[in-house]
Amino acid sequence: MATNPALASCTHPLRTSVPDFVAGLRELERDLITKDRIAEYMGAMTLRPEALHDYVWWRDSFYTRNLIYRDELFEVMTICWSPGQKTAIHTHNGQLGWMTVSQGEVLTHEFHHTSCNAPQNQNVVNIDCLGGATELQIDKVRTVSCAEGTGMVTVDKLQTIHQIENAGTTGCISLHVYSKPFDSCIAFDLDHQRCYRRQLSYFSKDGHQVEK
Repeated sequence: MATNPALASCTHPLRTSVPDFVAGLRELERDLITKDRIAEYMGAMTLRPEALHDYVWWRDSFYTRNLIYRDELFEVMTICWSPGQKTAIHTHNGQLGWMTVSQGEVLTHEFHHTSCNAPQNQNVVNIDCLGGATELQIDKVRTVSCAEGTGMVTVDKLQTIHQIENAGTTGCISLHVYSKPFDSCIAFDLDHQRCYRRQLSYFSKDGHQVEK
């Protein structure tokens, strides 16, 4: 994919700052937001670990979601993964999403929803499912590796279910952009054959840990 010079003319990709990155996204809000346009932008505007220093937080018990910027159209965050940490299998509400990795490597396991016993709860406007199934079948489609400086993972209305995992032995930092922002998702518990709507929260906002 050719890079649009207008997207990256204001900064060198090896010296991109968080304010540069956010300013560029805000410029893109003036036109139609598409999966390819934002993927091209994120590929050109690399954020290195040192640039993300204020948004890197670790804890042993769970990965951390660290908000960088949010408005009506975009949500930008880092997620910091200690070794072995992973998400539940979850949806993205049919929203667009992009992920690159600034440090380490993560695996993304992509899934396809085959069947469940609560189909009446699906296909609600702006919400892809209300959850509540007690019998379900989710089939694994593939696993994609995304490592520092290489690769990008996207989600859209066609591929909206996945699980992200740090299967390595070192900490990983991933950068996520969503459009539009969302505050909950459907999580799948295959061991207990159920799915449910799960509320999402941030570990830190704007470089400061959120008080519990």
